[in-house]
Amino acid sequence: MRVVDSHMSLSRLNRIQPTSLLGTSRTSLSLLLNRRGESSYRGDQIFRWIHERREADFQAMSDLPASLRASLARDYTVARPQVAGRSQAGDGTSKWVLRLADGAEIETVFIPYAHRLTLCVSSQVGCAFGCTFCATAAMGRVRDLTAAEIIGQVLTLLEGHEVAPDRRFNIVFMGMGEPLDNFDEVMTAFDILTDPLGAGLSWRRITLSTVGHVDGIRRLGARQHRPRLAVSLNATTDLLRGRIMPINKKWPLAVLRQAMADFPVRPGERITCEYVLMAGETDDCEDARRLARFLHGLPARLNLIPWNPSPGLPHARPDDATIERFRDALLRRGLDASIRFSRGGEAAAACGQLVTSRDASPWRQHS
Repeated sequence: MRVVDSHMSLSRLNRIQPTSLLGTSRTSLSLLLNRRGESSYRGDQIFRWIHERREADFQAMSDLPASLRASLARDYTVARPQVAGRSQAGDGTSKWVLRLADGAEIETVFIPYAHRLTLCVSSQVGCAFGCTFCATAAMGRVRDLTAAEIIGQVLTLLEGHEVAPDRRFNIVFMGMGEPLDNFDEVMTAFDILTDPLGAGLSWRRITLSTVGHVDGIRRLGARQHRPRLAVSLNATTDLLRGRIMPINKKWPLAVLRQAMADFPVRPGERITCEYVLMAGETDDCEDARRLARFLHGLPARLNLIPWNPSPGLPHARPDDATIERFRDALLRRGLDASIRFSRGGEAAAACGQLVTSRDASPWRQHS
């Protein structure tokens, strides 16, 4: 792949690089093939090769005519992002640094559990929303990812960990960026991932986490086919939430709660609420009381996340006794609350720790 200056515009880059088909839906592939004088069913064939069989070489797509394979290879690509670094924690969690065609870098995380796999993917290079407890915020927003770049993350992790095509996995849009700030590309990727001729994931296996982008929540709720919703709360007063999550100044807690109350959950579905516990800031008994009142009557479950330290961020993790006391106070008030101890901390792969730089990170181990 040609090396491109990271500051080159995407429009100029697209004139140099072949168009990736990783982010092209099955319907769009059929239309593309029609315009090239091919039968529509060729789109289904190519889609299955790319997403079900995970084939990265057009020439290996053996049920396509040789002339079509050659023209596809000339005009398009299904290349994955370049692996710029990888580290692994003792619990098996691995963080991958992926370099995109324009030189920008993102991080994505592979999280194995005893009976399931979860991929934590990014939706943007950096993030514009400035949450003080999240390392990604230090980057600012560089740009949105395309659907092809989102799918490229998934394929890179599955192939890198030799996950069999018939093994089910989960995806969480909880990596770098705010997914609802890149709505169209994220939803295109979601549609591709759930297509029955591709990975065929159920919507139940894909969760989108937002910092409280109310317009995006309402737009998501208007979509019949959509992922699960998770909302990052992290504070129980507008004063504090506005300080640690600037988005609260645009959409304060009362407005966010109304959007959650209006969200059209499906049978058996609940909104996941995420609450980061930071010592002396969000972890006292009054916070628990206000949190219980905020969630009362909502179709919600609560994940308590002890803050994961990142260099230079002005917060601290509560001790275990405080964490458990906070959870118990919520349980006594009838909330479905559990502690989610993040995995991958040794590799800086835990919740809130994803950040990239043009400078080499000290943990980075190049493949």
